[in-house]
Amino acid sequence: MKRFEIITEADARMLEMGGTVELVAGGHITPLARDTLRARRVTVVSADAREEAARAFAPPAELRTLVVASDHTGIELRAQLVRHLRRRGLAVRETGAESRDPVDYPDVAAEAARMVARGEVEGGIVVDGAGLGSAIAANKIPGVRAAACHTPTLARYAREHNGVNVITLGATLLTADEAIVIVEAWLAARMTEPRYIRRLTKIHALEVGNNQ
Repeated sequence: MKRFEIITEADARMLEMGGTVELVAGGHITPLARDTLRARRVTVVSADAREEAARAFAPPAELRTLVVASDHTGIELRAQLVRHLRRRGLAVRETGAESRDPVDYPDVAAEAARMVARGEVEGGIVVDGAGLGSAIAANKIPGVRAAACHTPTLARYAREHNGVNVITLGATLLTADEAIVIVEAWLAARMTEPRYIRRLTKIHALEVGNNQ
């Protein structure tokens, strides 16, 4: 992406139709250039706005407070994850099924997701049978980006590329050791690339209905 300290009308005329450029922090666009950029449908990403967006949307670099939830199929895995995370010194809240009596995963996933969305915790882990339904349910809560992660690579990508703040795991698909490795990959990842954060702001725009 081209970066500019100042965009003049002459610059604007040379840019690709429908392209995207970056204006550095404190940069300037001349009034005539603004008209030309609008006519050529060029998107200008402001570094100031990007930094503001990063503060608003990028997950914290380090997750220190978590909620771990599960339905009835994930009780044992949930307990092992909670023990592991508390041994690491993380503050962990636990919620979900209390016994093997069936409960509905959307209720459990929504409760954990709301805790994340309200800022009560910085991230969430939800366990159900396959990890798929809970991801679907959690994603219905505004501000939550949930993904089912069945490998460490997916978990790393989920946080590093997509800013996922809730991961879901399948208790019938993973051993406790496998799940711990996946959670560790998610916790270790960092979302720092400006392009990823820019895409995150677009996801937020879709969420709030500003998708034109």
